[in-house]
Amino acid sequence: MAWVYVATTIVLTVYTQLIVKWQVLRHGAFPSSLRGKVDFFAHLLINPWIISVIAAAFLAALSWMAAMSRLPLSRSYPVLVGITFVLVVFVGALVFEESITTPKVAGAVLILAGRIIASHV
Repeated sequence: MAWVYVATTIVLTVYTQLIVKWQVLRHGAFPSSLRGKVDFFAHLLINPWIISVIAAAFLAALSWMAAMSRLPLSRSYPVLVGITFVLVVFVGALVFEESITTPKVAGAVLILAGRIIASHV
């Protein structure tokens, strides 16, 4: 069950990254003026999608706490970071048409390899 909590944290974390990117793109470029920055964040913070991100982040934190009560950090954290990174890179490329370059693929492979090695040490 502990790994289900890790998986839940991963799914919720990827969700938050994708939704934030989507909504920020819809909202436009980050302003340079202080007033513009305040308005930018104020509009985003009342956006239902961003509110869902805040809720998902809270649920991810609870799920991670549950996982940490049962798993060693040195085994579970590399899984969280590695899989989350890979999913965000590749799903982001699919959804937002971001480029998948050889260095990104190589980095993802190295992260996954490092995760596998780290979890067996």
